[in-house]
Amino acid sequence: MYRIGFIGLGIMGKPMARNLLKAGYQLVVYDRNKDAVKELVNSGAAEGKSPSDVASRSEIIFTMLPNSPDVKEVALGDNGIIHGAKSGSVFIDMSSIAPLVSKEISGKLEQKGVVMLDAPVSGGEPKAIEGTLAIMVGGPEETFNNVKEILGAMGSSVKLVGDIGSGNITKLANQIIVALNIAAMGEAMVLATKAGVDPEKVYQAIRGGLAGSTVMDAKMPMILNGNFKPGFRIELHIKDLMNVMETARELDVPVSLTDQVLEMMKTLQRSGKGKDDHCSIIRYYEDLAGVEVRKK
Repeated sequence: MYRIGFIGLGIMGKPMARNLLKAGYQLVVYDRNKDAVKELVNSGAAEGKSPSDVASRSEIIFTMLPNSPDVKEVALGDNGIIHGAKSGSVFIDMSSIAPLVSKEISGKLEQKGVVMLDAPVSGGEPKAIEGTLAIMVGGPEETFNNVKEILGAMGSSVKLVGDIGSGNITKLANQIIVALNIAAMGEAMVLATKAGVDPEKVYQAIRGGLAGSTVMDAKMPMILNGNFKPGFRIELHIKDLMNVMETARELDVPVSLTDQVLEMMKTLQRSGKGKDDHCSIIRYYEDLAGVEVRKK
C-alpha cells in the first residue's frame, strides 16, 4: 500500500482526502487551515508540518490548491515538495491551473527524479464528497497506470488524455463548455419566465431532448429553488476562464463566447456574488429582465 501525502484541504480537497482514507490508504495531510487538518487527523490521517515534510513521508503526493501561484509555491517554494520528495516519487496536482505552469513545475521536479501528473477534476463539491469526480490526467502512461486505482478512490471517470499539461487543457475545455451551458440555460429560462411560461415545466419539457445536459440537470433544480450555495463558486470559475484567456492568447485561438460569459461573471462578482454557485450566472439575466426564474 502506497504512503500518500495530500496538500490542500479546502472545499474540494478535504472530501477527496477523506475518500482516500475510506479506501484504506495511509495519508499525511497539510493545509494552512489547522481546523481542516484536525478533521482529517481525527479520521485517521497523520499531520504534516510543511509541504516538504509531507513529501519526505510519502511516495505519492497530491495537491488540490486554488491557482497556479499556489501550486508553484507548494511544489517549488522554500518549504516545497521539491525539497522533501525522493527520487521515484510521484507528484499529482489535481488543481485547475495554467497548463504552462504544470509543464514548468514538471520540468523542475524531473531534475530530482520526481514524475508529475496534472489531474484536474470536474464535478464540484457534491461529486468530491461522493467520490465520483471526472479526473482528466496528463503525463506518462506508465505512471498513470500505476496510480489509476488510487485516483479511482476519488473519481468515477479517470482518463489519461496526453502528456503533462494535457489534463489542464482538458479542464479548460470543460470549463468553457460548463460556463456557456449555464449562460445559455439562464438566457433561455429568463426568456420563458418573462413570457409567462412556468420555467419548471419548460425544464421538464426540454431536458430529455437535444437541449438537455448534465449541466442543466445539476443546476436547474438549484435555480428553481433559489439555492445558490456553492458547489463551485463564481470566483473560482472566473479563475479558470482567466486561464482559458491566457492560454488562448498564447495559442492564438478565438474564444469570444467565453470572453462574454467571463465578463458576466465579473459583473456578478463586483455585485457581491463571487462566492455563490456558478449557476448564479442566471441572475445576470434576471437583473436585466426584471424577473426571477423560480418554482411557482
